[in-house]
This record gives sequence, structure tokens and C-alpha cells, in this order.
Amino acid sequence: MKKLIIWNLVLFSTAFMFSCSDSDDPQPEENLEAVLVENLHAPADVMDRQTGEIIELNSYQYYSFEDNELVVSEDGNWDLGIKGLSMIVNNGISGDGNAEAAIVQGVFEQYNSIPETVQLKSDTAEGLAIPSGSGNGWYNYNMTTHLVSPQPGNILIIKTNGGNYVKMEILSYYKDNPPMSEVNLTTPSAYYTFQYVLQPNGSREF
Repeated sequence: MKKLIIWNLVLFSTAFMFSCSDSDDPQPEENLEAVLVENLHAPADVMDRQTGEIIELNSYQYYSFEDNELVVSEDGNWDLGIKGLSMIVNNGISGDGNAEAAIVQGVFEQYNSIPETVQLKSDTAEGLAIPSGSGNGWYNYNMTTHLVSPQPGNILIIKTNGGNYVKMEILSYYKDNPPMSEVNLTTPSAYYTFQYVLQPNGSREF
């Protein structure tokens, strides 16, 4: 299995400047780093296409935005779980944590503030915080080509176990993030490439 690669996209050496404020609300940190994660392999369960029987179970891949790494066990401090096309958060029916999520529309680089009207959710029996199904959540499935592509303009907002906010954009479902024009049914899938920004002080501003 190809080793998961994590890159910092933007590095800053300038020291943060702090100022006193009469407000108790957390102030955004400046010069936040965007992180790129490549080839996070999260395969779905293997199914016998003739009988519909599950012949091989695969576990979710649990990711911690706070620690910038995969978490070995579902009992650990993870925020987002990924398996196949499904995404879960560590809360509700999916975990014992406090993570929540929502999907918003916008341009990733320009999405700098989470409005109070954005309702973050946990996973419940009625539905997941990040809905599954083509056109419902983060992806589109082409019934003709049987290929998966991220929905343009969809940004995942995640509140971590630590109470901090993340904006996340999924860039590719295929190994090495190829252009969709070069993807076909033989292209290895369930290799996620995504970028995210973590605001580490509880502010809803990026």
C-alpha cells in the first residue's frame, strides 16, 4: 500500500501578533496552514456482484485533523471516518466523540467564515451528517461511466472533538489525483486526496 503523504501547502515563519480584546469570543489565528493529504486509501467492503453478499469487510479509516494523521482504532481521538464513498463523524451512532459536520457551498480558498446559520450535525439513525448517495453529499456518481467525482463547490465543515473548526475540500477519489479525463474503470479508486484548513482556537473564522 502506498504510504499516505501529507504536505503543508502554505508555510509561514512570521510570528503571530496578539492584541487585547474586550470580547470573550476567540479571535482567528493569522496565517493558517492549508494541509494536503494524498492517497488516503479507504476501500469499501467487497461485495459479490452476483449475490450481493459481502465477502470481505474493510474498516473505516479514521482521521484526526487535530493531530494531522490516521488513528488506528475507532476508540481513538478521531474526527472523520472514511470507507468507500461513506463518511462518518465521531459522534451520535458512529462514535463516542463530539465531532459534527455540515456541507456548504463556496470557493475553498475564499471561504473564510462559517456563518451561525450553518447547522452542524452528528450521525443519527435518520441520516449521516455527511449524506451518502450521488448528489446528496460530497460526490457525484455517473451512471454511464460508473465514475465518481467530487461535487464542485462543496466544502465540508467539521467541528473536531477538540471543539475547533475545519474546512475541507475533496479533490479526488482516485489514486494520485489524476484529471477526470484520464480516469477509467481500471484506475485504482478509494484513494482520497483532499485539502483542509484547521482553525485551532475555536474561532469560526479562517
